[in-house]
Amino acid sequence: MPLAVYVLGLGIFTQGTSEFMLSGLLPGMAADLGVSVPDAGLLISAFALGMVVGAPLLAVATLRLPRRTTLVALQAVFVAAHVVGALAPGYAVLLVTRILGALAYAGFWGVAVATAVALVPADAKSRAVALVAGGLTLATIVGVPAGTVLSGHAGWRAAFWAVAAATAVGLVCTLLAVPADRGPGGAGQARSVRAELRGMARGALWLSYAITACTFGAVIVTFSYLAPLLTDVTGVPDAWVPALLALFGAGGLLGLVVGGRTAHARPLATLGWGLGALAVISALLAVAAHATALVVVLVLLLGAAGYVTNPALQSRVFTLAPGAPTLVGAGNTAAFNVGNTLAPLLGGVAIDAGFGYASVAWVGTGLAAAGLVGVVWAARLERAARGFVPVLQNS
Repeated sequence: MPLAVYVLGLGIFTQGTSEFMLSGLLPGMAADLGVSVPDAGLLISAFALGMVVGAPLLAVATLRLPRRTTLVALQAVFVAAHVVGALAPGYAVLLVTRILGALAYAGFWGVAVATAVALVPADAKSRAVALVAGGLTLATIVGVPAGTVLSGHAGWRAAFWAVAAATAVGLVCTLLAVPADRGPGGAGQARSVRAELRGMARGALWLSYAITACTFGAVIVTFSYLAPLLTDVTGVPDAWVPALLALFGAGGLLGLVVGGRTAHARPLATLGWGLGALAVISALLAVAAHATALVVVLVLLLGAAGYVTNPALQSRVFTLAPGAPTLVGAGNTAAFNVGNTLAPLLGGVAIDAGFGYASVAWVGTGLAAAGLVGVVWAARLERAARGFVPVLQNS
């Protein structure tokens, strides 16, 4: 595997730490900024919303630009946004910087995945995507708990400074390790928006995007409020929270390794089993939120079930739309963050309605079930396309 693929994963790690570290910072941020925990949780949704808009927008805007130059420029914007965020005097400024940072991160995601796929042969594309996406899992294992610990000792702003510094290091690595393009669009091939849009005109692709949104939403809705759930419902001491967040990440890494091995040969089966497990685990967490020992196990399993689907979600879209290597990845990034935007909002609604922090796991159960329905539908479409069943059946 080329060194550049690992460096792209490093870029996702440093920026992905910012995407998810707020789950461990929410109580402290809410107190410092003078807002409620659900309102502070909107900073997670704002970041996700920036990614939803930024992924396709920046994919189009940078389509004919050299990929390495684009990656470095986007990392520079991300660093600047976090420096301003660390200095933000109040909630409004911080909200704006979260959106701007998300726009840059979204662009980086789309270009990074397209670059990694272009650097490897066809039989290694799933592994390359899994390695790049693995940076996000590493962020949940190392970055998020580290940010939580740093915030506990030096305040949440210190965590923002740390992300800015780490991303600056990643920028230098990108500049040194990612090959220079031989022409606009990379690999010496000029790309056009029209050609990529034609490549995306497939119903199965958009169904895959819907599955992505439901799957990631099912994971993130619980993870976003995991810290207050653990402390306020389960009764876990604050000092345990970083370790349990790391446990979630360790489960995610395990799931990513398994999913990376099964995604190429059996993508829909991987998605089906993963979503089924995710629905069951989320329901158990909602029911048994007061049982500390069981919750610890369920946190590990939640990470594993959530991330086992990631390689299939990421790589399958390139199979469905090989003629749109940049926009299809950007669309999938947007789909991930549709889930990342709506799920915390739904979780906040459930909390504000008086159902408590454990109710977010029920939201996750419902989203996982919706994703599973999408997988069944996708399997039916795939069988029909191969001629195993008629496209229309009499009822």
